[in-house]
Amino acid sequence: MVTPIPCGYPNPLWLPQSLVVTPIPCGYPNPLWLPQMGILFIWSCLTTNKRNAANPLKYLEIHDPVLINKLPIILMNDSRLPRHIAIVMDGNGRWAKQRLLPRNAGHRAGVETVRKIVKLSAEQGIPVLSLFAFSSENWQRPKQEVSLLMELFMTALQREVNDLSQNNIRLRFIGDREAFSDKLQQLIHKSEQLTEANTGLTLVIAANYGGQWDIVEAVKKLAWRVEQGTLQSQQINQNLFEQQLCLADLPKPDLFIRTSGEKRISNFFLWQLAYTEMYFTKTLWPDFDKEAFMQALEFFASRQRRFGRTGEQVETQHA
Repeated sequence: MVTPIPCGYPNPLWLPQSLVVTPIPCGYPNPLWLPQMGILFIWSCLTTNKRNAANPLKYLEIHDPVLINKLPIILMNDSRLPRHIAIVMDGNGRWAKQRLLPRNAGHRAGVETVRKIVKLSAEQGIPVLSLFAFSSENWQRPKQEVSLLMELFMTALQREVNDLSQNNIRLRFIGDREAFSDKLQQLIHKSEQLTEANTGLTLVIAANYGGQWDIVEAVKKLAWRVEQGTLQSQQINQNLFEQQLCLADLPKPDLFIRTSGEKRISNFFLWQLAYTEMYFTKTLWPDFDKEAFMQALEFFASRQRRFGRTGEQVETQHA
């Protein structure tokens, strides 16, 4: 038997009826994750990044450390959740090297992390998750590694697509597909068709994608219309240009995550990341677990997103 605990969030947290749940005062120390104390935070009523009496945090103390590891760590108000998370999954090779393993072991471990993060994103109600799986520059890697990555890509896609569909996850691919084998292109197309009617998390896989390529393709589309006489150059503006980019129908990334300690975006969503919150962690991608993911969400929730306005304007808007 389980009982839903309302927390103002579409995905209720489910706890066994026998579990002891104790409210914690709002003045309680606020680390995100205290497994040694058996505490799970439910963040359900924060409307601004300013933590004050008008917008207190709500906590629950759960006296069951074993169960805690099976539950979402944090549930946040919709206004503090990113609508779109973009991740550069970096560090597979270094993870394998540290363990004296071949690089392919790191890539296989990285696939398992993908599965976990997709599941967590769906549980948290994140509308869009974009993963940079293979950049247009990655073709420069050793041929053996590229072949392995293509094989792993196909195997993972064949293995996961049915589960994704059953979990109401929509799968989309962006990037230049023509460089892939016919078999892989067909598999990508079938996977998108199978999941296109799903209404849950949209999982975007960027494969043979580059932000510069995306911008150039957009320019080509507009240039062709000008050549055909259906568009005047004076009519081209920011909104029209954005409509030509990949994922023009989806919200721009609110949160960018890069693992492994590198601090660059590596040609990922160059246009779309203009006002994205950047989160860099030293954690290698295969080690990027539930706790690490929730720390990234807490970082995002703590940010004051101004979009050119002053902090005072933002606080007044959310007062």
